[in-house]
Amino acid sequence: MTNRLAETLSPYLRAHADNPVDWHPWGAEAFDEAQRRGVPLLISIGYSTCHWCHVMARESFSSPEVAAIINRDFVAVKVDREEHPDVDGAYMAAASAFTQNLGWPLTAFATPQGRTFYAGTYWPPERRGQMPGFREVLAAVQEAWTTRHEQAVESADAVADALAQAAVVAPSDLPDAGRLAVAARAIAAREDTSYGGFGAAPKFPVATTLGFLQEPSVRREAPEAAAAAERALAAMAASDLRDVDGGFFRYATMRDWTVPHYERMLTDNAQLLDVARRAGDESTARGIASFLIGVLRQDGGGFRAAQDSESIIDGERNEGGYYRLPAEERTGLQPPAVDGKVITGWNGLAIGALARAGAAWRERAWVAAAADAARYVGEVNRAPDGKRVRASLGGTASAAVATLADLALLADGLLALAVATGEADWAVEARDILDELLESGASPDPVLAAHGITPAPDQTDGDLPSGAAALAGAALSAWRLGAGERYRAAAEELVRAYAATALPHPFGHGSLLSVAAGLAESPRQVVVVTDAVDGPLASASRQVDADVVAVVSPAQAKAFEDAGFELFAGRAQGVDLAYDCRAFVCRLPVSDPADLPLAR
Repeated sequence: MTNRLAETLSPYLRAHADNPVDWHPWGAEAFDEAQRRGVPLLISIGYSTCHWCHVMARESFSSPEVAAIINRDFVAVKVDREEHPDVDGAYMAAASAFTQNLGWPLTAFATPQGRTFYAGTYWPPERRGQMPGFREVLAAVQEAWTTRHEQAVESADAVADALAQAAVVAPSDLPDAGRLAVAARAIAAREDTSYGGFGAAPKFPVATTLGFLQEPSVRREAPEAAAAAERALAAMAASDLRDVDGGFFRYATMRDWTVPHYERMLTDNAQLLDVARRAGDESTARGIASFLIGVLRQDGGGFRAAQDSESIIDGERNEGGYYRLPAEERTGLQPPAVDGKVITGWNGLAIGALARAGAAWRERAWVAAAADAARYVGEVNRAPDGKRVRASLGGTASAAVATLADLALLADGLLALAVATGEADWAVEARDILDELLESGASPDPVLAAHGITPAPDQTDGDLPSGAAALAGAALSAWRLGAGERYRAAAEELVRAYAATALPHPFGHGSLLSVAAGLAESPRQVVVVTDAVDGPLASASRQVDADVVAVVSPAQAKAFEDAGFELFAGRAQGVDLAYDCRAFVCRLPVSDPADLPLAR
């Protein structure tokens, strides 16, 4: 049979289009059908490069016998977590009430109103030791729904109420550099001194955490913590976590960074490019940039979401086999598939990372790739009414709404692109996005909203910064560029809202703590006005330790000033001059590169 998934935009959903399961895509139709039939929803969430999602699909969802049970007793809904992150977040939070082993595939059983009364992750088709088989789970859930219906509904309501209460936050003081240093040392205390990184297996790159440890105030106040970040990057770069082409895998299943989980994500690699740039690790940065542009970049601009862990070798699907081969032995083999979704926020991460690294090492191709992606996302990832959406595939926009993180990460990437290119229009576009977010917020998922399902509080980092931290970070970047004090105030308000949670649990709040560190000290901003972008003054400026380094022509400086970015006010009056500023208070301009201090 062919179910309703064949015409969707998600590669993950399309891969299940020929399942005998009568899948619905995420939407109101599935809820209406469950209500009409009086049966629970079976909500299965995964993504296209997820290995265990593939396994469960082959073992259970392709089985006519299992499908018959699902179709009889449930309304089945298949969700791509990369297309609907708010949906994934809501059901992942609900699942935490039933299991500590969270991950994907996620299987949630919910009332026709969408409230979860049981959940788990991967289940094998038949019992394996203490792990029940999926058929047993289906039978037990169906039995509970029919014979203990009121109890199941009460359980679902209790979980929903608890999640709603968890969304309430209590503001606290803005943390100073000393308190942030304590948080950094708490992270460093988890360092694996034998193999680098933090904790035991499985080991993730945790780029948001590394970024916090690299903040200037942390380097000054807690140098031992900053050194742990450098050691982690070096260990990962020298390990099996990094492929021969320079791209990093999702995580390692062993403590010594061996036996990777072989999918390669845009999110991880974009953020690790920033980590490598801050560390001055040009070799690692060049490898990552090569992977982003050579593998994930699509024709016409835009970066695709991920490369699969599985490939076809000798006619069979093989998890990691392609990557385990030396480079010369891969010739002639079909590389693992790439998920073609162009996700707005993930592209924002790549735009920003490539723009910053390209400016630092004068790699014009990296900056050009960032600009191409910005144009693509700006033109294609839009609904018919012009609103930005979460993703697109093959030039067609998804109906999924853009999340807070999507829009904030895009804005931050555009601000970095404005600095790297000297083109004020990118900064104006970013400011417009921020203004809309600060005034109205991001649009909620309409199905969650219609059924009163509280989205999970987006307070902690996962594989990318939380929505709150992303907005705070973009607001901080806008303020540093001279957009106005309201943006600093917005960043401070967000940090205060979540600092009380972040400080005692810093490992999961690296991106928010990075913003806090940026607010804890005056920024350094360097503006060089010159027509010689590769001249000695411009080259010297790119070596300084500063939060903003902008190399612009007099005309570009005037364009920034006219657009309302006060950092550039009055800078167009001269040429071949460098302005070294601390919190917008600038020293007398210099023309000799030797007069531009490297240190803060």
